[in-house]
Order: sequence, then structure tokens, then C-alpha cells
Amino acid sequence: MRRFVQQRAELLLVPVALFVFIGVWALVTSVGDYPAYLLPSPGQVWTRFVTVLADGTLWYHTSVTLVEILGGLALGLTAATLLGYLLAKSPLVERFLSPYIVASQSVPIVALAPLLIVWFGFGLLSKMLVCALTIFFPVLISTIVGLRTVEERLMDLMRSLQASRWQIFRFLELPAALPVLLGGLKIGVTLSVIGAVVGEFAQSDRGLGFLVNLANRGLFDTALMFVALFVLMTIALGLYGLVSGLEALLLGWKKGGAGR
Repeated sequence: MRRFVQQRAELLLVPVALFVFIGVWALVTSVGDYPAYLLPSPGQVWTRFVTVLADGTLWYHTSVTLVEILGGLALGLTAATLLGYLLAKSPLVERFLSPYIVASQSVPIVALAPLLIVWFGFGLLSKMLVCALTIFFPVLISTIVGLRTVEERLMDLMRSLQASRWQIFRFLELPAALPVLLGGLKIGVTLSVIGAVVGEFAQSDRGLGFLVNLANRGLFDTALMFVALFVLMTIALGLYGLVSGLEALLLGWKKGGAGR
């Protein structure tokens, strides 16, 4: 019973915190009497949201950014997990490539984005690549660490049973590495939103990043900028929630085993 009440209380924390935030925001704008271009009120932001949603502007730019994010996630996760598996299994390859991989992280993605756009054009591909590079390193590291958590005695057991490389991966390495891999994926999906926006900031005529730029520099429409930022936050929260749900689905057996 206590656990049930605690879970209900935790569920209420999010809407209560949101309500408090909006209340404080409304109070600040009301007392301070700020102009809309400096700090719009929650009501003004909501009105702007309804307007751009009704005329299709918001959905169009959101869909573009979502395609960039999902494409970047697919590219980045595939490259990072494959290379991570190779590095985890081959110390020689790791010693050879690690200095270059680590050194590449010293280059800000903001500086790389214009170069990628010059190389790959102004379309979706360049934005996907910016997004993929943003998530690449944390997913790579989590893949390596996760695969190296497998105990050597279990590997010896699988070999003694004459398990194939695929069977070892499927039944031992992947389940053992999943907690760390999913932790890296949680970081990756949130960073993917940043990567897509950075690419759109560098050069784009569509997407939520473009909408933020347009609202901030072209129209001085701060309410529209708030709308775009809140949609980006919602996308990040949604992706994080999806990974958390996947984690609960795939690792539920661990909690059950711990409870017994």
C-alpha cells in the first residue's frame, strides 16, 4: 500500500512542478510588466502556439526536425555500436583509434556543422550527420564499457559449451551490456535534439532551430521562440521516455529477480 501511494505521489510531482513554474512565470510577467518581445506571458505563448499550430507552421517545422533527429539517431547509434563492439573486442584496434576518437571530441560540433553543410549540402543529410556526430561519443563509450562488464568466467563457460560467436553475443554479451547501453542511449537521444538544432542554426530554411532563429533575429517574436523551445523540450522528453520504457521492458527481469 505504501509503495502504491509513493508511486501516485511521484506521478503528481511533474504536473505540480509544471503548474508552479507557470504560476511563477505568470506572476513575474504580471508584476514586472515586461514587453512581449522581452518576456511574454504564458497566455501570450499559448496564443502563439495555437496560431502556428492551426496554420500548419509548427507541424511543418517540427516534422522536419523530427526526421533529422531520427535519421541522426539511426546513423549515430549504428556507427557507435558497431565501432564500440570492435574496440571492446580488439585492444589493438582500440589503442590505434582511441587517441583520434578522443581528439575529435575537442572540436566543437558548432564549428563542424558549417563544414558538413558545405560538404553534404543544405538538405536533411548534413543535419542528420551533425546529429549523429553529437551522439556518437557517449554511445560509443557506453557500448565499450557495457561489453566489458561481461565476466570472463561466463565467457569461458559459453566457450566450453561450444557456443558460436552469435550465441555468445545474443545470450551473454547483449543482456549483460544492456543496462550500460541503455544508459548511453538515454544521453544520446537528448543530445540528438541539440545536434539537430545546431545543424539548423548553421544553415537551414526549415525546422525548429530555424524557427528559433527567425523568431529571435528576424521577427523579434519571443513568444514564437518560446513555442519552438517548448516543442524541442517535449521531443527530448518523449524520446527519453521511450528509452525509459524500453529499459523497463527489457530489464524488468532484473528488478523481479532482485525482488525475489
